Amino acid sequence: MENSAMLQPETAPIVACTVSRDVSNFDLLIEDMEAELGESWGDLTFIDAKVFLTQPEADSLEFIAIAVDDQDEEDLSLIGDLITTAGSKGISVILIAEEVSPIALHQLLRLGANDFIPYPLPDGELHTAIERMRTPVAPEPTPVPEKNKSTLKASNNRNGVLFPVQAIAGGTGASTLAVNLAWELANIDKNENPRVCLLDFNLQFGSVSTYLDLPRREVIYEMLSDTEAMDSESFLQAMLAFNDKLHVLTAPTDMLPLDFITSEDVNRILDMARHNFDYVVIDMPSTLVSWTEAVLNQADVYFSTLELDMRSAQNVLRMVRALKSEDLPYQKLRFVLNRAPKFTDLSGKSRVKRLCESLDIVIETQMPDGGKQVVQAGDHGLPMALSAAKSPLRKEYAKLAKTLHELNQSADTGK
Repeated sequence: MENSAMLQPETAPIVACTVSRDVSNFDLLIEDMEAELGESWGDLTFIDAKVFLTQPEADSLEFIAIAVDDQDEEDLSLIGDLITTAGSKGISVILIAEEVSPIALHQLLRLGANDFIPYPLPDGELHTAIERMRTPVAPEPTPVPEKNKSTLKASNNRNGVLFPVQAIAGGTGASTLAVNLAWELANIDKNENPRVCLLDFNLQFGSVSTYLDLPRREVIYEMLSDTEAMDSESFLQAMLAFNDKLHVLTAPTDMLPLDFITSEDVNRILDMARHNFDYVVIDMPSTLVSWTEAVLNQADVYFSTLELDMRSAQNVLRMVRALKSEDLPYQKLRFVLNRAPKFTDLSGKSRVKRLCESLDIVIETQMPDGGKQVVQAGDHGLPMALSAAKSPLRKEYAKLAKTLHELNQSADTGK
């Protein structure tokens, strides 16, 4: 059947169209459209849709379902024009994508697609998307408690020290270290506390907001989407204050692809943070991504957490090998052993020594097992200094912060 014939209202008015290079590649979409709309829908190619959307007949459309796969990434400008044109005529756009790169998907969503569904279509998802489109609910902005509102003014006269923290393996205490190190640094000097910020760069599973009981806000997504427009004022407004001492850039509200941001975006954020804070602590994703290099190059010390097990040992070798192969400054890595053996555990200490010798690394920092107090602190949204001040683990965090601060003070003769 010709496309033009499919769009004729013979039995029922056409309220929607699929738009694709070849709809036969999306047979599940055909089935779901028939289930939802019966004969009240048509099909168009990208070229046909470009013409049809400019005609008066298109005004009766409720929505178009644009189906794309990896082969369509060459036509992003055309597909983007379709989304823009549909939006200008009040036609909703449901984007259905199969194996499309996160960058391409992000570009299309930014142009105004109302909803996104992965292909193959999850059962009932098209129905849910249509219902969502027909009964739009404006998202309410997440209210920021007064205690978390930042009143910090831009300084732009700092040259902050950068401490990223990355886990060599899951569950090795990287986020816990980042949160507690940042808090200890923010309270390091009773007379003149330094300005400290904590950046959660884990765009998918970032938990800093949970560990400090802070709300996540849409403003984070907006800032990350356009870092070129960011200035010190907007950067600081995106942050939340914890107890008026620590300023936090939380992870976004929704899970985002890790390559949602580029090295250029990361460098802009880090430059802005360094210009406004004395210390910048970063909670990194455990995955190495394209912009890890940007963070590593700017880092003063790059903390990597590990445990006394085989997976950590193998991942250390792989990480060091990867950094060396790219001629990156692997010497900045500082390994932090989580759940280290106790002082009296001579067998455990022997294992640590053998681990260092076999991996040709130095473990300068060993953190004792914090036990249930670590979990309780996270659940209560408090640093350990406020929930378990006498914990041996908390004392090690404080010791590490003191050492870093003293090293920085002695190196920075301008202070």
